[in-house]
Amino acid sequence: MVPCVIFEDDHLLAVHKPAGWNTHAPAPCAGEGIYDWLRHREPRWGRLAILHRLDKETSGVLVFGKTPLANKSLTEQFTDRSVHKKYLLLTDRPVREDHFIVHSKIARAGDHYINAAHGEAAETHFTVIRRNRDHTWIEARPLTGRTHQIRVHMAGKGLPILGDALYGGAASARVCLHAAELTFTHPATAEPMTLRAETHFFEPPADALRQAIADPETNSLRLRHGASDGTPGLYVERLGDWLLAQGELNFADRDAVARLHNAARPYPVKGIYYKKLDRKPSAKSLADLSPKLVYGEPAPERFEIRENGLRYELSFSEGYSVGLFLDQRDNRRRWLTGHVAAGFPLFEADRLPAKREILNCFAYTCGFSVAAAQAGARTTSLDLSKKYLEWGRRNFALNRLDPSAHDFIYGDTFDWLRRLAKKGRLFDAIVLDPPTFSKSKEHGTFRAEKDYGQLVTTALPILKPGGVVLASTNAALWPPEAFLATIEKAVQAAKRSIRQRHYGPQSPDFPISAAEPAYLKTVWVRIA
Repeated sequence: MVPCVIFEDDHLLAVHKPAGWNTHAPAPCAGEGIYDWLRHREPRWGRLAILHRLDKETSGVLVFGKTPLANKSLTEQFTDRSVHKKYLLLTDRPVREDHFIVHSKIARAGDHYINAAHGEAAETHFTVIRRNRDHTWIEARPLTGRTHQIRVHMAGKGLPILGDALYGGAASARVCLHAAELTFTHPATAEPMTLRAETHFFEPPADALRQAIADPETNSLRLRHGASDGTPGLYVERLGDWLLAQGELNFADRDAVARLHNAARPYPVKGIYYKKLDRKPSAKSLADLSPKLVYGEPAPERFEIRENGLRYELSFSEGYSVGLFLDQRDNRRRWLTGHVAAGFPLFEADRLPAKREILNCFAYTCGFSVAAAQAGARTTSLDLSKKYLEWGRRNFALNRLDPSAHDFIYGDTFDWLRRLAKKGRLFDAIVLDPPTFSKSKEHGTFRAEKDYGQLVTTALPILKPGGVVLASTNAALWPPEAFLATIEKAVQAAKRSIRQRHYGPQSPDFPISAAEPAYLKTVWVRIA
């Protein structure tokens, strides 16, 4: 599953960055930038080097170095300005000149930049590409590389870029600025090369992001994620041949179904289901909780979707959850590839795949177990529901994995963790992904914020030295810093230590924004 790639060889990787995706976003609560996402997805990309950046709001070509030769050569070329950059932009203001050059000095002024008497020298050449009644397309060639340079120069000419509210641009779904081309000398061959990325400014940004991360092996992803995608309170997922929407829509309003059709437009579907968001789903019957068909043909009682080349069974008639949580896609991929992040292999080299033992607690329909088993590990799936464990067995069979070669344990997780410890069972990796709130006869009430530390404490005795824990929670109001501190405290109390840690937020089709903050928190820890 290779996102956005437009060129790769032994020395370089070039990608098409969607607008709204940071080049690099190191803070846990800010989500991953495209750089971090690329590095954790493929072992061969583990040592990528950032050679230049684009603003979060700007789409287009990014090039990364893969070798010391590439890093040195391209750093020198960017520094001496021998890399030729071409941007495409759109403005809704009348542009009288066909060609103009802007020289200025740029200085920071609060949260933006301005043309000033003192600052860094900047020069940009602009050429009109075409005009229509409402807009003008302009090619921009910056000879220098100052922060926000093109945006500042356009605003200074009274021609702010469409959608660039920071610099006075008219409202639009995105900032209409795109890095269209990079031309430089290849570091190994010394031949000139040009990397190009096409764009369509009026394509919905939500669609552009999904097309950048989708691939033929995955036909299930979130298409609209509430306010982050300009649809506050509405969440839409493509699940194979069907669409599932959640929110507060009124279907007496014709625009409601039209909005769902619009979300499905890049991905033709057979039918659309809808369920109303409910904060207390347990208080209703199964029929009340299940999604309702609002358009097209009904789905079978059980149907399949693909994710990372694996097959999973879903159902719209089993209540609030349909059988797979898409926000964990990247974590399932880590089980499948055995690669957590750069320099963080899932398993240490001395363990053969068939000897690796995985415990998946709160397994639900065993999505993590299927991915780990496909990679050759022996899995134990533990859940309080016999029905979901049977569903998990079917997921194994769908992928031609023999369920009888793996364990499926019905019961309370805390109780079974203690039993497994008494039996002397040890595991190479453990998944701890509990519901935010649950009840069992043995343990009583579980609340993530209150009881997660005890969960980690109870699991540690059956984790081998050097083993890995995937700890996850979707407790939206629990700050990631407090979640991580809870895990660290439990490990220290057990007189063990964390050797490696990788924090991974929700998948990028669940984009994070101020209006739609991150809710999912996952961390991989190797524990000595």
